[in-house]
Amino acid sequence: MNRNSRNTTCRKVTMKMKKSDKAMALRLFFNSSNWTGILGAGKKSNIPIVAPSGQQSNGLTRRKSAPPAASVQKSGPTRIVYRESVNSSSRSDLNSPFWQTTWFISILLAMAVSFFALAIYLILTLDSDYSSTPVSAASEGVQITYGSAIKLMHERTKFRLHSHDVPYGSGSGQQSVTGFPNVDDSNSYWIVRPTPDSSTKQGDAIKSGTIIRLQHMRTRRWLHSHLHASPISGNLEVSCFGDDGNSDTGDYWRLEIEGSGKTWRQDQRVRLYHVDTGGYLHSHDKKYSRIAGGQQEVCGVREKRADNVWLAAEGVYLPISGSK
Repeated sequence: MNRNSRNTTCRKVTMKMKKSDKAMALRLFFNSSNWTGILGAGKKSNIPIVAPSGQQSNGLTRRKSAPPAASVQKSGPTRIVYRESVNSSSRSDLNSPFWQTTWFISILLAMAVSFFALAIYLILTLDSDYSSTPVSAASEGVQITYGSAIKLMHERTKFRLHSHDVPYGSGSGQQSVTGFPNVDDSNSYWIVRPTPDSSTKQGDAIKSGTIIRLQHMRTRRWLHSHLHASPISGNLEVSCFGDDGNSDTGDYWRLEIEGSGKTWRQDQRVRLYHVDTGGYLHSHDKKYSRIAGGQQEVCGVREKRADNVWLAAEGVYLPISGSK
């Protein structure tokens, strides 16, 4: 065989081998177990890339296929298990005393108990005369009894008889008495008391012509009058004087009921006549401008006038006792 024929034969064998190599590479590629991984999971696969021997075409090189990883798990439903661990702080909370884990509730409970105790204290420190069941102040025609705490309203001006711990700047210098425009002031309450030598007791009705005393509930002083001149009009001064254990005849007022009524009731027009001076409890629309600005003068005058009339208004009215 000459040289030309030998080269031609070798070339044909090489072409046949190259075709067989290509077929083998494609067969290996499509039959690889990793092909399904490429189509399914989108992960990188270890599929070997085979190029014809002796050539490098389009960046393909001959590589050995990687052995299948032993750690690859079969596909299937995935089950996730969450496991919660108890740390040391949680264990300490569980072991803590009850009051430490409920401190906010404990504070609220303590505040509620404190407010309740304060309410009980305020109730117990009120005047002991109110141990009986009172009658509503809004009831009309309620009889006024000894021990009742009432507000006296001046009929014409609608101001309430009022006092406070402020002395007069002239006259006696005793605690001042005025007429107050507002209804809801606690300094306008007066407790109806008998005279010290009287045999009457708390809860007894009060007849017309009876001599009574009026004690200011807040300061415990008595409604009083004397011959000192009142600050604005120059009439008889009306003041508050004394205390629980200190009272004199300057605190005596005789009840005079207008009309045919025999006992003092809430809706009756009354006058209060001062025994020592002969003056009637009086007020008018002359008002103070400085210390008791807006409050009107209360004084005593010796004649009956329209401005002498008062009515029992708001208050705590004790029920009538069994005795007549």
